[in-house]
Amino acid sequence: MSAVSPTLETTRRTPLFCDVDLAARIEQAEVRLIAEASAATRRRRGDAAGFVIPIAGGVASFAEHDSPMNKVAGLGFGGGPNAAELDEVERAFAAHGVGVQIELAHLVDPEIGVFLTERGYRLVSFENVLGCALTGEHREVTPAGVTIRASREDEFDAWLDVMADGVAQPDTQGLPSHEEFPRDVLLGAMRDLAGASGVRRYSALRDGVLAGGGSLRISDGVAQFGGAATVPAHRRRGIQSALVAARFVDATAAGCDIAVVTTQPGSRSQQNVQRQGFDLLYTRAVLTKQP
Repeated sequence: MSAVSPTLETTRRTPLFCDVDLAARIEQAEVRLIAEASAATRRRRGDAAGFVIPIAGGVASFAEHDSPMNKVAGLGFGGGPNAAELDEVERAFAAHGVGVQIELAHLVDPEIGVFLTERGYRLVSFENVLGCALTGEHREVTPAGVTIRASREDEFDAWLDVMADGVAQPDTQGLPSHEEFPRDVLLGAMRDLAGASGVRRYSALRDGVLAGGGSLRISDGVAQFGGAATVPAHRRRGIQSALVAARFVDATAAGCDIAVVTTQPGSRSQQNVQRQGFDLLYTRAVLTKQP
């Protein structure tokens, strides 16, 4: 058997490995983000209709009707939920006339999934969490005519429109999302998410015109890459790659050791971020129960 080339062996990148501790750290960053954004929605609306309830290491959140923050996140990394805890959460959602959606990482105790199924929860979808170790090797990417900079306050509404347009035109590749959100609710949710602690907004300009945007949140050394979007007329110009690269550089400078992003399984978004160094870490099962 011939020996492996030394050059090939030393240049091959080792995929990032995710154990339970790393997954718990990433899920806690998500829990804090959902809790903060849900509280921001209540402040924006000026009412007390929403709630944030801790449960089994995670959080149950209701922000407003049709909001993407209406979910149970991070469940199972503080042990399994008991019947009384789930009763409380289910009653809280039912009081608003909505069911419960739980995002369950596949690295928690499988008995939690069995318990939820026995209570009537139904598997409806999956989503993937990908990560990239930040080793200081990333550099900014500057395609011709493209500029990536911090998004200014005076362009916040335009930035929101660009981001909402990106969500409104989802991937046609891979597993489709099981959710759709009204545009006005989506804009409100994005406004609230952008106001969470540690969030930075990015604007992508092409020939001086706002052509795309993205976000980055830093929490406990975890750099959460929020959804990035490009205006259709400016796509296939390297803007997405430039947005990812800029956030890599800023996250490293801020002391983060890992960047994470969530995508639909098999989607073009997943394909694009894997090309830029992200590895699949774990999958979340999405389970729902109607009131």
